[in-house]
This record gives sequence, structure tokens and C-alpha cells, in this order.
Amino acid sequence: MSGPKRFLFACAGTAGHINPALAVAGKLRETLPGSECLFVGAGREMEKRLIPAEGYPLENLTVTGFSRSLSPAGIKSNLQMLANLVASSREAGALLERFRPDAVIGTGGYVCYPVLKQAVKRGVPTCLHESNAVPGLAAKLLSGSVDIVMTAFPQTEKSYKRPENVVFTGTPVRGGFGRLTRAEARAALGVGEKEKLVVSFWGSLGAEKMNGYTAGLIAENGRKGSFRHIHSTGGGQAGLDRMKKALEGNGGVPENCDLRAYILNMDLVMTAADLVLSRAGASTIAELAYLGMPAVLVPSPNVTNDHQTKNARAMEKAGGAVLLPESECSGEKLYELVSRLVSDDGALMRMRRGAASLGGGDSAEKIVEIIVSLINRKR
Repeated sequence: MSGPKRFLFACAGTAGHINPALAVAGKLRETLPGSECLFVGAGREMEKRLIPAEGYPLENLTVTGFSRSLSPAGIKSNLQMLANLVASSREAGALLERFRPDAVIGTGGYVCYPVLKQAVKRGVPTCLHESNAVPGLAAKLLSGSVDIVMTAFPQTEKSYKRPENVVFTGTPVRGGFGRLTRAEARAALGVGEKEKLVVSFWGSLGAEKMNGYTAGLIAENGRKGSFRHIHSTGGGQAGLDRMKKALEGNGGVPENCDLRAYILNMDLVMTAADLVLSRAGASTIAELAYLGMPAVLVPSPNVTNDHQTKNARAMEKAGGAVLLPESECSGEKLYELVSRLVSDDGALMRMRRGAASLGGGDSAEKIVEIIVSLINRKR
């Protein structure tokens, strides 16, 4: 197959759904110059912020998620969801007739269901990528009808209706990762060859409880000076101010801690790190795997279907991370765990190999090869 093609991407809600689609779209346009990529979302803020910034057109469908609550509000929400499903199916069908894609790729979110269902109905080649260790509701419903399911984690075939159509590809990561070597990244940050660098973040909105525990970690490390530390509080200036106030009683922000509201150069900082402390969302797991980065993962207890815990368990099983439930955290426990890990080069090396076993810098290339092969097969 040669020449430009048209690709329709369905993704919504979180960076873990959107970033892989952006990575694959970029690789498709590189592989097949002149190709068109159209994104379909659900009108949420993350989609409106990330997708147009990369130069791609975005259209929205009338779609809402499923509520697991049996409360009156939950029942009302699900009745609206069913009405929206009918509307979004019509909208998806009209969009497919107008855009005429050569393939449709879904990377997560409820918007995938009406788009891929309508594409299957029309015989358009369909691919679904699941970035979490356990498939979400839309992925479960679609896995029996789409042509190919691509997964972020190996040995998850039995979670899908047609295991023979499941392929492990890993998850593509945003473009900046891989730009610099670890040595170049450390030099750019002024980190010495023998220094240990720990990077921590709990999400762009912050996590008040985890930032409180991290303040204890920072204070203890300030007294003992075991490692250099870059921490993102999230929550903008207000989050940064709260953290500084929490540290006032312990002498303020120590010299070995670089405290930021956000880490804007995350690709550089993570590449330079020896250990990362974070939640276990799909985008973060993909980046850790891509870099082969050891991690302490504290899954958010406030996500649908507890999928972050399942992601963290998969990383821990591979040997790339330590899973620490939020309920078991304290500043002292975090410091003891982190200082023990960074002082053991052998353990860090084993964790690097374990994390890397779930990644692969060629995930986007693998997915593009699958898409091109599928188009050729169905022509």
C-alpha cells in the first residue's frame, strides 16, 4: 500500500487515551505522507487541549459514560447515556459516510463504542488499543467485533472475547521521550554521574494526601541528604504554596529538593531519573516502560474499576515497580523505601529490565504496521 490515506481516531477523556492516538497519528503521517487524520472525542477538556495543539481536526459526538451507581442520580444518568448512545450512533454513521476513512482506530473512552461499532457495520478496518492492564467497558463490548485488539500489557488475551485477535504492542508515548539519552538528560539538569535523582508527581491537579506524605519524605531527605529530588505538587501556584507551607516547620524547602507546581519538561526529567514516584495511570505506565524506569507506584483510589491498581500490579509483576497502596503511605515509609531502593544499584538495574519488558520504543511502528497490513488485507 502506498499513497496518502484517511484515518479516523476515536479517543476521549484522559491523556492515557489521547496521547497514544497522537503518537500513532504522527507515525502514520510520517509513514504515509499526505495522509489525513481526523479525531473524534466527547467534548471534554483534555481532548480540546491536546488534540488541536498537535494540529489535528477534532469533532465531538453526543456521548456520556456509564454510571455504576444504583442511586436515583445514577439511574437517571444511565437513561441519558442510552439516549445519547442512539444519538452518537447516528452522528458516528454520518461522520463515517462523510470522511470515508481507510481505517478507524480507537484508543479508549466511551466514544470508541459508537464510532467503531458503526465502522464494523460498514466493513471499515478497525483497531482498538487498550492502554490499561484490564479492559474497560467499551473495550470489552467491542473486542468481539473489531478486527484487531492491541494491548499495553502482555499475556492479557484471555480478558477479551476473541483472544486470537489480540496482539501485544505496548503503548506509544508522546514525542519528546527518546529525544535525549539518559546521560544527556542528566547533564542538562546538572545531575552528577554518581548522584541519585528521584522524581515524584501525583497528577496535574495534585493529590492533597499524597503531597502531605511527600512533604514528610522531602523533610526527612533534607535532614539526611540521601538523594536529589524533583517534585511536582500539581494544582498550580496554590498547590505549590500549600507544599511550601507544609515544609515551613521543617526548615523550609531543602537544597536537595527542586519543588515545582508542574514539571513542564517531563521527558527530560524522567529520562534523567533513577527512580520515579507516581500514580499508575496508563500514560505514566507507558512512559515508565518506554524508558525502562524503576518506580514506586501509588495507585489513585478514586478511579473507575480500580484500573490503576491493576496497572501497578502488572508493572510490579514484571519487576519494574513497587506497588504501595495509598492507605499504607506515610512520609517516613516513603523515605525508607526510596532511600533503600536508590542505594541498591543492583535492584535498580533489575527494575529497569523489568519495566523495559513492558515497553518498547517501537510501539507506534508496530501499530502502524498492523493498521497498514489490515487495510491491505481487507481491500
